Amino acid sequence: QILSKGELQVSDKERHTQLEQMFRDIATIVADKCVNPETKRPYTVILIERAMKDIHYSVKPNKSTKQQALEVIRQLKETMQIERAHMRLRFILPAKEGKKLKEKLKPLIKVIENEDFHDQLEIVCLIDPGCFREIDELIRRETKGKGTLEVLSLKDVEEGDEKLE
Repeated sequence: QILSKGELQVSDKERHTQLEQMFRDIATIVADKCVNPETKRPYTVILIERAMKDIHYSVKPNKSTKQQALEVIRQLKETMQIERAHMRLRFILPAKEGKKLKEKLKPLIKVIENEDFHDQLEIVCLIDPGCFREIDELIRRETKGKGTLEVLSLKDVEEGDEKLE
Protein backbone atom coordinates (compact mmCIF):
# COMPACT_ATOMS: atom_id res chain seq x y z
CA GLN A 1 0.00 0.00 0.00
CA ILE A 2 2.70 2.47 1.02
CA LEU A 3 4.95 1.57 -1.92
CA SER A 4 2.21 1.94 -4.53
CA LYS A 5 0.39 5.02 -3.17
CA GLY A 6 2.83 6.62 -0.78
CA GLU A 7 4.88 9.73 -1.49
CA LEU A 8 8.59 10.13 -0.98
CA GLN A 9 9.42 12.53 1.82
CA VAL A 10 11.87 15.22 0.69
CA SER A 11 13.74 17.28 3.25
CA ASP A 12 13.75 21.08 3.20
CA LYS A 13 17.39 21.21 2.14
CA GLU A 14 16.83 18.79 -0.73
CA ARG A 15 13.79 20.73 -1.95
CA HIS A 16 15.67 24.04 -1.65
CA THR A 17 18.64 22.65 -3.61
CA GLN A 18 16.34 21.27 -6.30
CA LEU A 19 14.53 24.62 -6.71
CA GLU A 20 17.84 26.49 -6.78
CA GLN A 21 19.11 24.16 -9.51
CA MET A 22 15.92 24.72 -11.56
CA PHE A 23 16.27 28.51 -11.07
CA ARG A 24 19.83 28.32 -12.42
CA ASP A 25 18.74 26.10 -15.34
CA ILE A 26 15.97 28.55 -16.28
CA ALA A 27 18.41 31.48 -16.15
CA THR A 28 20.87 29.53 -18.33
CA ILE A 29 18.19 28.79 -20.95
CA VAL A 30 17.08 32.46 -20.99
CA ALA A 31 20.70 33.66 -21.32
CA ASP A 32 21.24 31.15 -24.13
CA LYS A 33 18.17 32.20 -26.13
CA CYS A 34 18.17 35.98 -25.62
CA VAL A 35 20.18 39.05 -26.58
CA ASN A 36 20.18 42.77 -25.89
CA PRO A 37 18.26 44.15 -28.92
CA GLU A 38 20.48 47.25 -29.18
CA THR A 39 23.89 45.55 -29.16
CA LYS A 40 22.82 42.06 -30.34
CA ARG A 41 25.07 40.64 -27.61
CA PRO A 42 24.06 37.82 -25.27
CA TYR A 43 23.36 38.45 -21.58
CA THR A 44 25.31 36.63 -18.88
CA VAL A 45 23.61 33.99 -16.73
CA ILE A 46 24.38 35.98 -13.57
CA LEU A 47 22.69 39.10 -15.00
CA ILE A 48 19.59 37.07 -15.92
CA GLU A 49 19.51 35.48 -12.43
CA ARG A 50 19.67 38.94 -10.85
CA ALA A 51 16.87 40.19 -13.13
CA MET A 52 14.75 37.13 -12.25
CA LYS A 53 15.23 37.90 -8.54
CA ASP A 54 14.28 41.56 -9.19
CA ILE A 55 10.94 40.54 -10.73
CA HIS A 56 10.48 38.04 -7.86
CA TYR A 57 10.17 35.01 -10.15
CA SER A 58 9.30 31.80 -8.30
CA VAL A 59 10.14 28.41 -9.78
CA LYS A 60 7.30 25.94 -10.33
CA PRO A 61 8.73 22.45 -9.65
CA ASN A 62 6.07 20.63 -11.72
CA LYS A 63 6.63 22.64 -14.95
CA SER A 64 9.52 22.07 -17.37
CA THR A 65 12.44 24.49 -17.26
CA LYS A 66 12.00 25.36 -20.96
CA GLN A 67 8.34 26.38 -20.49
CA GLN A 68 9.30 28.48 -17.50
CA ALA A 69 12.20 30.08 -19.40
CA LEU A 70 9.80 31.28 -22.13
CA GLU A 71 7.54 32.65 -19.38
CA VAL A 72 10.51 34.45 -17.78
CA ILE A 73 11.46 36.03 -21.13
CA ARG A 74 7.93 37.47 -21.42
CA GLN A 75 8.10 38.87 -17.88
CA LEU A 76 11.62 40.29 -18.29
CA LYS A 77 10.60 42.19 -21.45
CA GLU A 78 8.52 44.46 -19.21
CA THR A 79 11.47 45.52 -17.05
CA MET A 80 14.57 45.33 -19.27
CA GLN A 81 15.81 45.41 -22.87
CA ILE A 82 15.67 41.73 -23.81
CA GLU A 83 14.67 39.90 -26.97
CA ARG A 84 14.88 36.35 -28.32
CA ALA A 85 17.92 35.97 -30.57
CA HIS A 86 16.87 35.72 -34.21
CA MET A 87 17.38 32.52 -36.21
CA ARG A 88 19.21 32.71 -39.55
CA LEU A 89 17.52 30.64 -42.27
CA ARG A 90 18.00 29.92 -45.96
CA PHE A 91 15.01 29.12 -48.20
CA ILE A 92 15.44 27.67 -51.65
CA LEU A 93 12.12 27.88 -53.48
CA PRO A 94 11.15 26.76 -57.00
CA ALA A 95 10.85 29.69 -59.45
CA LYS A 96 7.12 29.48 -60.15
CA GLU A 97 6.04 29.36 -56.47
CA GLY A 98 8.86 31.65 -55.31
CA LYS A 99 7.29 35.07 -55.94
CA LYS A 100 3.87 34.10 -54.58
CA LEU A 101 5.37 32.40 -51.52
CA LYS A 102 7.72 35.31 -50.80
CA GLU A 103 4.70 37.60 -50.29
CA LYS A 104 3.22 35.15 -47.76
CA LEU A 105 6.57 34.84 -45.93
CA LYS A 106 7.27 38.60 -45.77
CA PRO A 107 5.26 39.30 -42.58
CA LEU A 108 7.09 36.47 -40.75
CA ILE A 109 10.62 37.58 -41.76
CA LYS A 110 12.44 40.19 -39.66
CA VAL A 111 15.41 40.98 -41.96
CA ILE A 112 16.26 39.75 -45.47
CA GLU A 113 20.07 39.56 -45.66
CA ASN A 114 20.50 38.12 -49.13
CA GLU A 115 18.18 37.39 -52.03
CA ASP A 116 19.15 35.56 -55.21
CA PHE A 117 16.78 34.77 -58.09
CA HIS A 118 18.15 32.76 -61.02
CA ASP A 119 16.47 29.46 -61.81
CA GLN A 120 15.14 29.40 -58.23
CA LEU A 121 14.61 31.89 -55.41
CA GLU A 122 17.18 31.76 -52.61
CA ILE A 123 16.69 33.93 -49.53
CA VAL A 124 18.93 34.22 -46.45
CA CYS A 125 17.06 35.95 -43.64
CA LEU A 126 16.59 36.44 -39.90
CA ILE A 127 13.35 35.38 -38.22
CA ASP A 128 11.87 35.29 -34.75
CA PRO A 129 12.24 31.69 -33.41
CA GLY A 130 8.53 31.62 -32.57
CA CYS A 131 7.67 31.79 -36.30
CA PHE A 132 9.85 28.84 -37.37
CA ARG A 133 7.17 26.14 -37.31
CA GLU A 134 4.71 28.36 -39.19
CA ILE A 135 7.30 29.15 -41.91
CA ASP A 136 8.30 25.50 -42.21
CA GLU A 137 4.67 24.38 -42.66
CA LEU A 138 3.96 27.18 -45.16
CA ILE A 139 6.93 26.21 -47.36
CA ARG A 140 6.06 22.49 -47.24
CA ARG A 141 2.40 23.12 -48.06
CA GLU A 142 2.91 25.65 -50.87
CA THR A 143 5.81 23.93 -52.68
CA LYS A 144 4.57 20.37 -52.07
CA GLY A 145 8.00 19.29 -50.79
CA LYS A 146 10.08 20.95 -53.57
CA GLY A 147 11.19 23.95 -51.49
CA THR A 148 13.92 23.58 -48.90
CA LEU A 149 14.41 25.34 -45.57
CA GLU A 150 17.84 25.28 -43.98
CA VAL A 151 18.76 26.57 -40.51
CA LEU A 152 22.08 28.42 -40.80
CA SER A 153 22.29 29.44 -37.15
CA LEU A 154 19.94 29.03 -34.20
CA LYS A 155 20.86 32.39 -32.73
CA ASP A 156 22.27 35.45 -34.41
CA VAL A 157 24.56 37.19 -31.90
CA GLU A 158 27.52 39.52 -32.11
CA GLU A 159 30.81 38.01 -30.94
CA GLY A 160 34.11 39.56 -29.93
CA ASP A 161 34.97 42.86 -28.25
CA GLU A 162 32.74 45.87 -28.57
CA LYS A 163 34.30 48.81 -30.41
CA LEU A 164 34.02 52.19 -28.72
CA GLU A 165 34.24 55.34 -30.78
